[in-house]
Amino acid sequence: MATATDVRKLALGLEGTTEQAHFDRAAFKVRRIYATLAADGKSMNLNLTPEEQEFKTMLAPEIFSQIPNKWGLSGWTAVDLKAIGKAELRAALEMAWEHGRAKRP
Repeated sequence: MATATDVRKLALGLEGTTEQAHFDRAAFKVRRIYATLAADGKSMNLNLTPEEQEFKTMLAPEIFSQIPNKWGLSGWTAVDLKAIGKAELRAALEMAWEHGRAKRP
């Protein structure tokens, strides 16, 4: 089980990451936002590729789910923090961080 504190610690430990408000969520950004944390601290959203999202939702549907809107179709993925371990959280954040720091094509 991971907590909002774990998310903040891990995300802010990734090079160049800053935290800022984004609507009712906390956003973690390098060049672009790569993760957001819900105000209640129970879930977060990650910017994955559609292929990464498909793999994660197939492998661990109790943890990962596609956000049910156009953002979800582009890879934004919800994460249930009570269902994810810290090691898996770190790996997922690092994956999203890579997308957030990449230059757009």
